[in-house]
Amino acid sequence: MSEEKREVEIKIRELGVTFRDNSGNDVQALTGVNLEIYKGEFIALLGPSGCGKTTLLRSVADLQQPTTGDIHIQGQTPKEIRLQQKFGFVFQQPVLLDWRKVKKNIELPMEIMGYSKEERSKRADEMLEMVGLKEFANHYPRQLSGGMQQRANIARAFSLDPYVLLMDEPFSALDEFTKEKLYEDLLKAWRATNKTILFVTHNIQEAVFLSDRVCVLSPHPGRLSAVVDIDLPRPRTLEVKDTPHFTELVTKVRNSFEGGSV
Repeated sequence: MSEEKREVEIKIRELGVTFRDNSGNDVQALTGVNLEIYKGEFIALLGPSGCGKTTLLRSVADLQQPTTGDIHIQGQTPKEIRLQQKFGFVFQQPVLLDWRKVKKNIELPMEIMGYSKEERSKRADEMLEMVGLKEFANHYPRQLSGGMQQRANIARAFSLDPYVLLMDEPFSALDEFTKEKLYEDLLKAWRATNKTILFVTHNIQEAVFLSDRVCVLSPHPGRLSAVVDIDLPRPRTLEVKDTPHFTELVTKVRNSFEGGSV
Protein backbone atom coordinates (compact mmCIF):
# COMPACT_ATOMS: atom_id res chain seq x y z
CA MET A 1 0.00 0.00 0.00
CA SER A 2 1.04 3.58 -0.54
CA GLU A 3 2.69 5.24 2.45
CA GLU A 4 0.98 8.57 1.69
CA LYS A 5 -2.17 9.73 3.52
CA ARG A 6 -3.17 6.33 4.83
CA GLU A 7 -6.34 6.45 6.89
CA VAL A 8 -6.52 4.26 9.98
CA GLU A 9 -9.68 2.15 9.79
CA ILE A 10 -9.28 -0.09 12.87
CA LYS A 11 -7.46 0.90 16.04
CA ILE A 12 -6.83 -1.78 18.68
CA ARG A 13 -5.39 -0.64 22.01
CA GLU A 14 -4.11 -2.87 24.86
CA LEU A 15 -6.69 -5.53 24.02
CA GLY A 16 -7.00 -8.42 26.42
CA VAL A 17 -9.54 -11.25 26.62
CA THR A 18 -9.86 -13.65 29.56
CA PHE A 19 -12.13 -16.70 29.64
CA ARG A 20 -13.21 -18.87 32.54
CA ASP A 21 -12.66 -22.57 31.83
CA ASN A 22 -14.80 -25.51 33.01
CA SER A 23 -12.81 -25.72 36.23
CA GLY A 24 -13.53 -22.11 37.08
CA ASN A 25 -9.99 -20.95 36.32
CA ASP A 26 -9.26 -17.80 34.34
CA VAL A 27 -7.54 -18.41 30.99
CA GLN A 28 -5.98 -15.45 29.23
CA ALA A 29 -6.73 -15.79 25.50
CA LEU A 30 -5.22 -12.43 24.48
CA THR A 31 -3.08 -9.88 26.24
CA GLY A 32 -1.80 -6.41 25.38
CA VAL A 33 -2.61 -6.42 21.66
CA ASN A 34 -1.92 -3.09 19.93
CA LEU A 35 -2.53 -2.74 16.20
CA GLU A 36 -3.57 -0.11 13.67
CA ILE A 37 -5.08 -1.30 10.41
CA TYR A 38 -5.38 1.06 7.46
CA LYS A 39 -8.37 1.54 5.22
CA GLY A 40 -8.22 -0.85 2.27
CA GLU A 41 -5.48 -2.95 3.84
CA PHE A 42 -5.36 -6.76 3.69
CA ILE A 43 -4.21 -8.06 7.08
CA ALA A 44 -3.52 -11.72 7.83
CA LEU A 45 -3.78 -12.94 11.43
CA LEU A 46 -1.47 -15.94 11.56
CA GLY A 47 -0.79 -18.47 14.27
CA PRO A 48 -1.41 -21.98 15.57
CA SER A 49 -4.61 -23.21 17.17
CA GLY A 50 -5.11 -21.60 20.56
CA CYS A 51 -3.11 -18.45 19.89
CA GLY A 52 -6.16 -16.16 19.98
CA LYS A 53 -6.42 -15.13 16.34
CA THR A 54 -10.12 -16.03 16.07
CA THR A 55 -10.74 -14.40 19.46
CA LEU A 56 -9.18 -11.23 18.08
CA LEU A 57 -11.36 -11.42 14.97
CA ARG A 58 -14.48 -11.99 17.09
CA SER A 59 -13.57 -9.03 19.29
CA VAL A 60 -13.36 -6.76 16.25
CA ALA A 61 -16.74 -8.12 15.10
CA ASP A 62 -18.42 -7.46 18.49
CA LEU A 63 -18.99 -11.20 18.91
CA GLN A 64 -16.60 -11.32 21.88
CA GLN A 65 -16.29 -8.67 24.58
CA PRO A 66 -12.75 -7.68 25.58
CA THR A 67 -11.71 -7.88 29.21
CA THR A 68 -9.31 -4.97 28.85
CA GLY A 69 -8.49 -2.37 26.21
CA ASP A 70 -10.66 -1.17 23.37
CA ILE A 71 -11.30 -1.30 19.62
CA HIS A 72 -12.47 1.52 17.36
CA ILE A 73 -13.47 1.26 13.71
CA GLN A 74 -13.73 4.56 11.88
CA GLY A 75 -13.94 6.15 15.34
CA GLN A 76 -16.88 3.96 16.38
CA THR A 77 -17.19 0.91 18.61
CA PRO A 78 -17.55 -2.58 17.13
CA LYS A 79 -21.12 -2.67 18.44
CA GLU A 80 -22.00 0.51 16.54
CA ILE A 81 -20.51 -0.92 13.33
CA ARG A 82 -22.31 -4.23 13.83
CA LEU A 83 -25.67 -2.52 14.33
CA GLN A 84 -25.12 -0.67 11.05
CA GLN A 85 -24.52 -4.06 9.34
CA LYS A 86 -21.11 -2.85 8.17
CA PHE A 87 -19.24 -6.09 8.77
CA GLY A 88 -19.02 -8.79 6.13
CA PHE A 89 -18.35 -12.35 7.36
CA VAL A 90 -16.81 -15.34 5.58
CA PHE A 91 -16.31 -18.49 7.65
CA GLN A 92 -14.89 -21.96 6.91
CA GLN A 93 -18.26 -23.23 5.72
CA PRO A 94 -20.34 -21.18 3.24
CA VAL A 95 -23.60 -21.58 5.26
CA LEU A 96 -25.79 -21.02 2.20
CA LEU A 97 -29.50 -21.77 2.46
CA ASP A 98 -30.19 -24.95 0.47
CA TRP A 99 -33.72 -23.93 -0.53
CA ARG A 100 -32.69 -20.56 -1.97
CA LYS A 101 -30.97 -20.20 -5.32
CA VAL A 102 -27.52 -18.63 -5.40
CA LYS A 103 -28.73 -15.16 -6.32
CA LYS A 104 -31.42 -15.28 -3.64
CA ASN A 105 -28.78 -16.30 -1.08
CA ILE A 106 -26.75 -13.22 -1.97
CA GLU A 107 -29.86 -11.05 -1.74
CA LEU A 108 -30.76 -12.31 1.74
CA PRO A 109 -28.83 -9.73 3.85
CA MET A 110 -30.23 -6.93 1.69
CA GLU A 111 -33.72 -8.37 2.06
CA ILE A 112 -33.32 -8.31 5.85
CA MET A 113 -32.09 -4.70 5.70
CA GLY A 114 -35.12 -3.60 3.69
CA TYR A 115 -33.55 -2.98 0.28
CA SER A 116 -36.05 -2.78 -2.56
CA LYS A 117 -36.44 -5.76 -4.91
CA GLU A 118 -34.76 -3.80 -7.70
CA GLU A 119 -31.83 -2.76 -5.49
CA ARG A 120 -31.32 -6.32 -4.27
CA SER A 121 -31.37 -7.77 -7.76
CA LYS A 122 -28.97 -5.19 -9.19
CA ARG A 123 -26.48 -5.51 -6.33
CA ALA A 124 -26.61 -9.31 -6.39
CA ASP A 125 -25.93 -9.33 -10.13
CA GLU A 126 -22.90 -7.08 -9.58
CA MET A 127 -21.54 -9.36 -6.85
CA LEU A 128 -22.08 -12.49 -8.95
CA GLU A 129 -20.21 -10.87 -11.82
CA MET A 130 -17.38 -9.90 -9.47
CA VAL A 131 -16.81 -13.47 -8.28
CA GLY A 132 -17.42 -15.12 -11.65
CA LEU A 133 -20.72 -16.82 -10.82
CA LYS A 134 -23.15 -14.87 -13.00
CA GLU A 135 -24.13 -17.92 -15.03
CA PHE A 136 -24.88 -19.87 -11.84
CA ALA A 137 -27.30 -17.32 -10.36
CA ASN A 138 -30.28 -19.67 -10.65
CA HIS A 139 -28.53 -22.77 -9.38
CA TYR A 140 -29.06 -24.17 -5.90
CA PRO A 141 -26.02 -24.39 -3.57
CA ARG A 142 -26.01 -28.22 -3.81
CA GLN A 143 -25.36 -27.86 -7.55
CA LEU A 144 -22.10 -25.98 -6.94
CA SER A 145 -18.66 -27.24 -6.01
CA GLY A 146 -17.21 -26.32 -2.60
CA GLY A 147 -15.08 -23.59 -4.13
CA MET A 148 -18.04 -22.09 -5.99
CA GLN A 149 -20.11 -22.13 -2.82
CA GLN A 150 -17.37 -20.20 -1.04
CA ARG A 151 -17.28 -17.68 -3.90
CA ALA A 152 -21.03 -17.20 -3.43
CA ASN A 153 -20.39 -16.71 0.27
CA ILE A 154 -17.79 -14.03 -0.51
CA ALA A 155 -20.23 -12.31 -2.86
CA ARG A 156 -22.85 -12.27 -0.11
CA ALA A 157 -20.36 -10.82 2.37
CA PHE A 158 -19.64 -7.94 -0.02
CA SER A 159 -23.32 -7.33 -0.79
CA LEU A 160 -24.02 -4.80 1.98
CA ASP A 161 -20.91 -2.76 1.10
CA PRO A 162 -19.24 -3.43 4.49
CA TYR A 163 -16.48 -1.32 5.98
CA VAL A 164 -14.56 -4.45 7.00
CA LEU A 165 -14.56 -8.02 5.67
CA LEU A 166 -13.80 -10.58 8.40
CA MET A 167 -12.61 -13.98 7.16
CA ASP A 168 -11.98 -16.92 9.49
CA GLU A 169 -9.94 -19.63 7.71
CA PRO A 170 -12.32 -19.52 4.73
CA PHE A 171 -10.26 -21.82 2.49
CA SER A 172 -9.03 -24.40 5.01
CA ALA A 173 -11.52 -27.10 3.95
CA LEU A 174 -10.65 -26.85 0.25
CA ASP A 175 -8.05 -28.66 -1.85
CA GLU A 176 -4.92 -26.81 -2.96
CA PHE A 177 -6.01 -26.32 -6.58
CA THR A 178 -9.34 -24.80 -5.52
CA LYS A 179 -7.63 -22.63 -2.90
CA GLU A 180 -5.26 -21.10 -5.45
CA LYS A 181 -8.13 -20.15 -7.76
CA LEU A 182 -9.99 -18.59 -4.84
CA TYR A 183 -6.89 -16.62 -3.81
CA GLU A 184 -6.95 -14.89 -7.17
CA ASP A 185 -10.73 -14.40 -7.07
CA LEU A 186 -10.55 -12.86 -3.59
CA LEU A 187 -7.73 -10.49 -4.51
CA LYS A 188 -9.63 -9.41 -7.62
CA ALA A 189 -12.75 -8.64 -5.54
CA TRP A 190 -10.63 -6.85 -2.93
CA ARG A 191 -9.00 -4.63 -5.56
CA ALA A 192 -12.39 -3.83 -7.08
CA THR A 193 -13.95 -2.78 -3.76
CA ASN A 194 -10.97 -1.44 -1.73
CA LYS A 195 -12.36 -3.02 1.43
CA THR A 196 -10.36 -3.61 4.58
CA ILE A 197 -9.89 -7.35 5.11
CA LEU A 198 -8.97 -9.16 8.33
CA PHE A 199 -8.08 -12.73 7.40
CA VAL A 200 -7.43 -15.52 9.93
CA THR A 201 -5.20 -18.42 8.84
CA HIS A 202 -2.62 -20.88 10.12
CA ASN A 203 -1.07 -21.26 6.65
CA ILE A 204 2.11 -19.19 6.29
CA GLN A 205 2.24 -19.26 2.47
CA GLU A 206 -1.42 -18.28 2.25
CA ALA A 207 -0.85 -15.34 4.60
CA VAL A 208 2.20 -14.11 2.66
CA PHE A 209 0.57 -14.45 -0.76
CA LEU A 210 -2.62 -12.59 0.14
CA SER A 211 -1.75 -9.88 2.61
CA ASP A 212 -0.13 -6.48 2.94
CA ARG A 213 1.00 -7.34 6.46
CA VAL A 214 1.14 -10.58 8.41
CA CYS A 215 0.36 -10.25 12.11
CA VAL A 216 1.89 -13.20 13.94
CA LEU A 217 0.22 -14.27 17.18
CA SER A 218 1.93 -16.48 19.73
CA PRO A 219 0.06 -18.37 22.48
CA HIS A 220 0.16 -18.67 26.27
CA PRO A 221 -1.23 -16.05 26.53
CA GLY A 222 -2.07 -14.88 23.01
CA ARG A 223 -0.07 -11.83 22.02
CA LEU A 224 1.06 -10.07 18.89
CA SER A 225 4.65 -11.25 18.57
CA ALA A 226 5.47 -9.69 15.18
CA VAL A 227 4.08 -7.70 12.26
CA VAL A 228 5.77 -8.49 8.95
CA ASP A 229 5.38 -6.19 5.94
CA ILE A 230 4.78 -8.08 2.69
CA ASP A 231 6.31 -6.03 -0.11
CA LEU A 232 5.44 -8.32 -3.00
CA PRO A 233 4.13 -6.35 -6.00
CA ARG A 234 0.43 -6.09 -6.76
CA PRO A 235 -1.57 -7.28 -8.55
CA ARG A 236 -0.26 -10.68 -7.52
CA THR A 237 -0.39 -13.83 -9.56
CA LEU A 238 0.47 -17.35 -8.47
CA GLU A 239 3.83 -17.07 -10.23
CA VAL A 240 5.09 -14.86 -7.39
CA LYS A 241 5.13 -17.96 -5.14
CA ASP A 242 8.01 -19.31 -7.24
CA THR A 243 10.25 -16.30 -6.62
CA PRO A 244 13.16 -16.19 -4.15
CA HIS A 245 11.66 -13.14 -2.43
CA PHE A 246 8.42 -14.99 -1.66
CA THR A 247 10.47 -17.78 -0.06
CA GLU A 248 12.43 -15.18 1.94
CA LEU A 249 9.21 -13.65 3.27
CA VAL A 250 7.80 -17.06 4.23
CA THR A 251 11.01 -17.77 6.15
CA LYS A 252 10.90 -14.34 7.81
CA VAL A 253 7.33 -14.91 8.98
CA ARG A 254 8.13 -18.41 10.23
CA ASN A 255 11.14 -17.15 12.17
CA SER A 256 9.08 -14.37 13.76
CA PHE A 257 6.83 -16.83 15.55
CA GLU A 258 7.59 -17.27 19.26
CA GLY A 259 7.05 -20.62 20.89
CA GLY A 260 7.37 -23.22 18.13
CA SER A 261 6.28 -23.94 14.59
CA VAL A 262 2.95 -22.75 13.20
